[in-house]
Amino acid sequence: MGNKRAKEPQYDIQFEMINKNGPIELGPTPSHLWRTDPRHLCFLLSRYKFVSKLLADKDKVLEVGCGDAFGTRLVLQTVMQVHGVDFDPLFIKWAKDQYQKEGFNASFEVVDVTKRSPIGGPYDAVYALDFIEHIKKEKENIAIDNICRALKHDAVCVLGTPNVTASRYAGRDSGMGHINLKGAEEMKSLLSGYFQNVMVFSMNDEVVHTGFYPMAHYLFGVGVGLKKGDK
Repeated sequence: MGNKRAKEPQYDIQFEMINKNGPIELGPTPSHLWRTDPRHLCFLLSRYKFVSKLLADKDKVLEVGCGDAFGTRLVLQTVMQVHGVDFDPLFIKWAKDQYQKEGFNASFEVVDVTKRSPIGGPYDAVYALDFIEHIKKEKENIAIDNICRALKHDAVCVLGTPNVTASRYAGRDSGMGHINLKGAEEMKSLLSGYFQNVMVFSMNDEVVHTGFYPMAHYLFGVGVGLKKGDK
């Protein structure tokens, strides 16, 4: 763009940065959403923003089911480092390439947590958004066991999932692969087997609240402090 300047000087830094580093490349997930359902991007980023607030000032954080790590950047605004794992090599390759290019303090690894524990740790916190509904119910305890082995005893766990009561309203694409949807009570019961304190939050569009669970589109289960013997 040569030596041209913006009409208002406060915007010059935006053009200087894009001239120096190029535009940001969206990964497969946000690119698909931007083309097919751009409003869904708002929902996705709002979930990660909520996680970033809950885990603020944590040092070492694990993300399970990170995908292409588009939302991970929001969490990195408030925590020191994130290690993302996913069982799909295509998503992990994209995440590694993009985060290395931008120089963020994040690492990524192909791991199927239904088969083995994530490498590394111990972690101060873990979050897994849109993960639990994609694994078979008979394997969910294996996955949570493996995750908990990588956590400190006072760790925080954030588990996010579409609400089973809202499944009738899900689009064809968003509902594909959802084989283990949960309601609030089942979410609380699952986490209560591993954590001393468990809270459940509702979410509709971008708004997190403590309203009537069956009317929520999305649920967050938050567990704090591992029960003795779980590590």
